[in-house]
Amino acid sequence: MNFENLAGVRIVVTGGAGFLGRFVVQELEASGARVFAARARDFDLRERSSCRRLLEVERPELLIHLAAVVGGIGANRANPGRYLYENAIMGLEIIEAARLAAIPKTVVVGTICAYPKFTPVPFREDDLWNGYPEETNAPYGLAKKLMLAQLQAYRQQYGLNGIYLLPVNLYGPADNFDLESSHVIPAMIRKFDAAVRNGHSEVTLWGTGAASREFLYVEDCARAIVAAAQLYDGSEPVNLGSGREISIRELADLIAGLCGFQGRIVWNAALPDGQPRRCLDVSRAQERFGFTASVPLQAGLAQTIAWWRQQPHDVAAG
Repeated sequence: MNFENLAGVRIVVTGGAGFLGRFVVQELEASGARVFAARARDFDLRERSSCRRLLEVERPELLIHLAAVVGGIGANRANPGRYLYENAIMGLEIIEAARLAAIPKTVVVGTICAYPKFTPVPFREDDLWNGYPEETNAPYGLAKKLMLAQLQAYRQQYGLNGIYLLPVNLYGPADNFDLESSHVIPAMIRKFDAAVRNGHSEVTLWGTGAASREFLYVEDCARAIVAAAQLYDGSEPVNLGSGREISIRELADLIAGLCGFQGRIVWNAALPDGQPRRCLDVSRAQERFGFTASVPLQAGLAQTIAWWRQQPHDVAAG
């Protein structure tokens, strides 16, 4: 079922108050949709009764499941059991609730961490099951990949119309800048900005800098999710990304320059790099629902740094 015109369509977005969720909600509301952003404090998606209550009360025509327990490499290493259980149980329960409530369409957002550790570059959706994910985030990646299997099984047995999207690493304003749980871009921005504020001449970063990543600006991702919700009904997973790869070392140099940091960058090789490379084949998204990323990395980083510098925070925080 397609929703080319979202005006008046009732939509529930789980995780709608989160980093990605708030931009998805804004995009939907701009299209005239009637959106309910489900918050964890009101609906505990780990509980079956809560999932069923959410859908019975709101009665959406479209469900977008974004809610997740997520963090960077350090957070994944510290919470493998929690990240596996909570993400898996939320997915299982909300998709089952969508089936029982006969929701016309369900959109589930997975993770790039679901891909095998040594996936050939660029990552193609057909390679998703050809190996085990990178160890530091495998429990999280497997929990999220389970939702793809569930959607496909439910489509086959029950006729559930559910689609599965695989966004690459996201970044942008209002990201998580907590150094204990943040991803690479906000962590670097915070460290370089603190060094500039405090006059420090050295910044230490995780790993060797040799790994590569691809990044997608959060507003681009929100636009892609809404386009898929409107136009895509297939059972195959779809990558969401920019299709452009950059090494972590190059990324650090770029962010340092944008922050005005001119000191020395020290790489702590005792800490993990994570997956060696990440770069997506984004042709399926273009072909199936016309999505192409529009925000260049440097422009997106500049906007993210500007947002961070407008926030109140301790000048000593690193």
